[in-house]
Amino acid sequence: MFSAELPVQSNNSIAIRSLDVGIVVLLAPAWIPLMIITGAAVLISSGRPILFTQKRIGSGGSPFRMYKFRSMLTGRNALVPDPTRITAVGRLLRRTSLDELPQLVNVLRGDMSLVGPRPMLPEQFASLSTSERERASIRPGLTGLAQVNGRNSLLWNDRLAFDLRWARQPTISLYFATLCKTARVVIGGQGVDGHDPTDPVVDLRPTLTDAVDLASNTDIDLASSPTQERRAA
Repeated sequence: MFSAELPVQSNNSIAIRSLDVGIVVLLAPAWIPLMIITGAAVLISSGRPILFTQKRIGSGGSPFRMYKFRSMLTGRNALVPDPTRITAVGRLLRRTSLDELPQLVNVLRGDMSLVGPRPMLPEQFASLSTSERERASIRPGLTGLAQVNGRNSLLWNDRLAFDLRWARQPTISLYFATLCKTARVVIGGQGVDGHDPTDPVVDLRPTLTDAVDLASNTDIDLASSPTQERRAA
């Protein structure tokens, strides 16, 4: 288990957790209808399943299931997104980050925070050194320093540097500054396209298929058989 190696830090954790819950609950009248509309758009455009879950690594190195709206055609998937399989609605969802909306449920559950390092795939986390795993000493975030400072255009080491900066000093002022900057980044659509070629999962892509850990990355549809979609975000 990863968690045995990672004592969880608690600097400002109570205050940040309170802010997470308060903000998400306060904005519920806005994001719940938006989720319903977005889910309907996915259903109408590409059918079921609407949502999928994906195993990611959370606080203390413990795995959890992260929720997203499906933005790609169902079927075989690689660890790195395949642009040829992204649906028209999915492209819009990614551009506006609306595909991440279901992660507000993860925030309420305590799996994630509004601000923090983006949750890694197990394959990514396994490649980290002991010092780099310090990024998992706090909850992963819906947005974070890396997301507002380049997002997918960042190289792997640069992303880790931003993640570690937050893990070592998660201040309230930086929390609000990151949320404010996130709004500007989302509106501008900055760093949405592309994928970092230095991401460890790029090297794993030729050898990993949908048969690997199928139960860990499962589309949600109570009325049909689940299919897999992996996405490193």
